[in-house]
Amino acid sequence: MAQSIFIFDFGTNEDAAQQARHKIDAWKQGYRLGNKILLKFDREEPSGKGGPDAASAKPASKKSAAKTEKADTADKAPNTSRVRLLVKLDFSDHEKLSHQRWLDRIPAEEPFKSAKAETVRSGDPALAKTAELFESLD
Repeated sequence: MAQSIFIFDFGTNEDAAQQARHKIDAWKQGYRLGNKILLKFDREEPSGKGGPDAASAKPASKKSAAKTEKADTADKAPNTSRVRLLVKLDFSDHEKLSHQRWLDRIPAEEPFKSAKAETVRSGDPALAKTAELFESLD
């Protein structure tokens, strides 16, 4: 299998990370890529934050849970957490050309240009560690 993992560090720019997610979702749907392109977010909270949150109490219904979640994300907007987007390309061996085209295309597109990018390709010694990180994220 031809596997590669992109790591895009958007810093504190959550909007650019969400635009990148939308772009990848559109590609997956438009090009019928299925599980050949997977993405996960890695958010690191600033080290100064600690302790339980007042909003951690569970609401009674799903609708109120969605409302509190939206309110929480609106409150966390000025937060300085670091956002990284991990994109895994997992093509079979006979799709090497498609794999190479996506390797060239993704970092050249607009929301990804502004992010600090790192590419871990198959055969790279860091692939196992990066793949383990990718699998551990939700």
